[in-house]
Amino acid sequence: MQKLRVESFSISIDGYGAGPNQDMDNPLGVGGQNLHQWFFPTKTFQQEVLGKNEGTTGVDNEFAERGFKNIGAWIMGRNMFSPYRGQPNTDWKGWWGDNPPYHSPVFILSNHKREPVEMEGGTIFYFVTEGIHSALEQAFKSANGKDVRLSGGVSTIRQYLTAKLIDEMHIAISPILLGKGEHLFSEIDLPTLGYACTDRVATDNATHIIIKKKTTSS
Repeated sequence: MQKLRVESFSISIDGYGAGPNQDMDNPLGVGGQNLHQWFFPTKTFQQEVLGKNEGTTGVDNEFAERGFKNIGAWIMGRNMFSPYRGQPNTDWKGWWGDNPPYHSPVFILSNHKREPVEMEGGTIFYFVTEGIHSALEQAFKSANGKDVRLSGGVSTIRQYLTAKLIDEMHIAISPILLGKGEHLFSEIDLPTLGYACTDRVATDNATHIIIKKKTTSS
């Protein structure tokens, strides 16, 4: 059965998944880039994102690597795709250059219609104005039986989480404090929504947490 998964999503010890004042110079907010220091050195990041044949192995890389396995489509929020607000800048094609690391359809939640953008390597950006359920339905259909990865950002994950649509989350808790920004779980009652922590592994750079939606027995 297809799943909606959050993978390699980093938060601070105090629960923030992005820093304040996100803009062109700080796409993850002030201090937000530091959340991902566990991820940047890994072989998975170096190969999948930067196209380099190098990087670290070990537990951090194993968690990074699992985030690309059996993924047939992606969903992300508008703010994660672009720093522009309001009417879209049609010249903007994302932060990732001509060959983004997705290599599959990516469905972007938006308030404004835009024609699909086809990139190198099999990535096609689709802009969905009908809401989170429509984006998920389209992503599942396009994934050809594989899972869908919910990329973020914080607001988008919170919407899918409170709607109980996420099946599994890998959260990496980085050993930093942000103090302010976008809080991932604020005022969300995960146990009541049916979620439980099923695994945890600590490394020098992060504590990896697996949260899954409980299955109901008949």
